[in-house]
Amino acid sequence: MDRAAELLRTPGSALSFHPAASLSSRLAASALATGGEVMSDEAFHAWFEERQRKHALRVTRINFDELQGWNFDPATGNLRHDSGRFFSVEGIRVRSDYGRVREWCQPIIHQPEIGILGIAVREIDGVLHCLMQAKPEPGNVNAVQLSPTVQATKSNYTRVHGGSAVPYLDCFIDPDPLRVVADVLQSEQGSWFFRKRNRNMVVEVGPEVEAGEDFCWLTLGQLGALLRHPDLVNMDARTVLSCFPDWRADSGTAGAGTGLHSDTEIRSWVTGRRATRQITTEPLPLRETEGWHRSEKAISHESGRFFSIVAVDVSSHRREVPAWSQPLLEPHGLAVAALLVKRIRGVPHALFSARVEPGFLDVVELGPTVQCTPESYAHLPSEDRPRYLDAVLDRRPERTLFDAVLSEEGGRFHHAQNRYLIIEVDEDFPTATPEDFRWVTLCQINELLKYSHHLNVQARTLVVGMRTLL
Repeated sequence: MDRAAELLRTPGSALSFHPAASLSSRLAASALATGGEVMSDEAFHAWFEERQRKHALRVTRINFDELQGWNFDPATGNLRHDSGRFFSVEGIRVRSDYGRVREWCQPIIHQPEIGILGIAVREIDGVLHCLMQAKPEPGNVNAVQLSPTVQATKSNYTRVHGGSAVPYLDCFIDPDPLRVVADVLQSEQGSWFFRKRNRNMVVEVGPEVEAGEDFCWLTLGQLGALLRHPDLVNMDARTVLSCFPDWRADSGTAGAGTGLHSDTEIRSWVTGRRATRQITTEPLPLRETEGWHRSEKAISHESGRFFSIVAVDVSSHRREVPAWSQPLLEPHGLAVAALLVKRIRGVPHALFSARVEPGFLDVVELGPTVQCTPESYAHLPSEDRPRYLDAVLDRRPERTLFDAVLSEEGGRFHHAQNRYLIIEVDEDFPTATPEDFRWVTLCQINELLKYSHHLNVQARTLVVGMRTLL
């Protein structure tokens, strides 16, 4: 019997997961399962609170000269690890034809490794479940958040730090192609990372994979509900969840073939923006980044805005390494990532922007309607603010469909949070848009998510939020 035939005869096998009708129905059943097929909501919160107690981190701000294993390069001022691995903090000079400011310098995190963000899925009692991890990160506001099954840089999973092995890693290293549900490279924050990418994976596993003490099985419905809790589902979990195939695509709910713009028009618009927009980034010694100054404790902009680079000392008895120190990027202010939505011809559409960020590999990725830190623009007249920001700030509570403060990457950023909003606009809200914006259906977005570098990490969180609404 060949491999495909054998899998077809195996109950719960991966191949039975892949025909479109079966895939959609299994995902839909998991999305509707909110009663806790394996773990009740009450049991989850009790388990998670216990994980938070057991995984408590001690994170202390320190001076740069107290960093262990990190040093400023005497020639460039770049901040690097002695091993040459993990990541570095370097400078760049940016020139662009996009936005109010056309040229600037800034520090940026350079991490050329491609990490693995993977969620293992398994059918339990006839319902698909996701294996999620309670993972502590030094930059999290609450230490522990719900993460993918595997969340590891290459330096981590090859154990450059000399720590313990990453659990469940073998599920994602060279998996059986017939068990792969999703596998795509996706970007991270293009304003803070230079061309950073991670491999986002969903792989089906068998009954031999069980949840360890720091892991639990949850349905898609439970995860959707937990997404509304502040700082609970971490950024890495959200980006992998966005790469799941949309279980509503076959039903027409996602708006297949009925968009304001055709699929070809949307793809052509994205390609046109990439071809038209101009942005150049040049490496710059960190010591030469104009407007940025280094003290004993931080590298900050002279205006006090944007972000700082700080140093922390961390200790944990539950991580791969019990103690370490590292730099973190600390943003200034609570950012907003908001998506305006509207029914056009009876079909839900979302208003996406073609964003240019210096760390993007392909110049432009689709972002939320509004993505900014509002307090940075409070002193400016309305014409100099980000487009549609006033519509977000003046939203009505009854039109706010999703509202949650969620954390960004806690392994590289210190207390970085976004307020994620999905806002339904009135019927008379203009359908015509500026050239850098387009109304896009959910079906069209789901198609773009099959490919790399089309939606930025903030937009991917909002896509997951949108899937909980319909």
